[in-house]
Amino acid sequence: VGLAVQNYLVAFNVLPPGGITEGPCCSTRSGTSWAISILPYVEQQALYDLYDMEAYNEDPVNQPVREAALKVYVCPTDLGTDELEVPGSGPATGAKIKYRRGSYRANTGRSTDNSWWGAQSSGETFDNFPLPGNWRGPMYTLGALNYTFVRPGDIRDGMSNTLLVGEMASSTTPNRRTYWAYSYAAYNKSYVTTQARTLLADYERCLAIGGPGGASPCKGGWGSFHPGGLQFVMCDGSVHFLPDTIDMILFADLGTIAGGEVVTLP
Repeated sequence: VGLAVQNYLVAFNVLPPGGITEGPCCSTRSGTSWAISILPYVEQQALYDLYDMEAYNEDPVNQPVREAALKVYVCPTDLGTDELEVPGSGPATGAKIKYRRGSYRANTGRSTDNSWWGAQSSGETFDNFPLPGNWRGPMYTLGALNYTFVRPGDIRDGMSNTLLVGEMASSTTPNRRTYWAYSYAAYNKSYVTTQARTLLADYERCLAIGGPGGASPCKGGWGSFHPGGLQFVMCDGSVHFLPDTIDMILFADLGTIAGGEVVTLP
């Protein structure tokens, strides 16, 4: 995945979009996403060609892509990734549209728990968004396509010091897990906070612990079934195993593209 994003970057000089939903929460249909955009670079050109960019992500024409099982988007330690499922929210829920599970989510940036760089509100623009602009992640989304693309020069904290894609798995609440092709909200992208509960591979436990933002940080959290931590690929393509005991201020610092923090990976 890291190499695929690097090749996409060489081809277009921008990182792929986190996921496009051009309208307000929670029924607006979506477009493409980072995981769909890099399909040609993970040897899936034929599947990419099946995706109709002029249609919505949830439209019947894109069903073959939504239901495709791709090993490259699955961690071997993850559970039940071969299953199709209706996600727990968004336009796919009411229409009972099924998606294939995955294990990896893009990093949209740092959050204050209630607002995050994956918002789909019709009135939000980069200029009036309630989070600092330097808290953006490398594949953030802000409602409209022209607020999405990040160029290498924008990542002023350093490509090797910025989280790109990480694991998100859960042993509970299956319909809040990762769906690699679902562009809507936090199903194939997450965000970083200073709350340790967001690194648990257990959605219900995250809810039970509680904290600022209620359920939202759990929906946009991370987690894996590796003992002791989880894998992240950085913006330079390198992969690091981060312990689940990581200092959460450091974790939040790693999530920004231009926060100005001085960080050292654990």
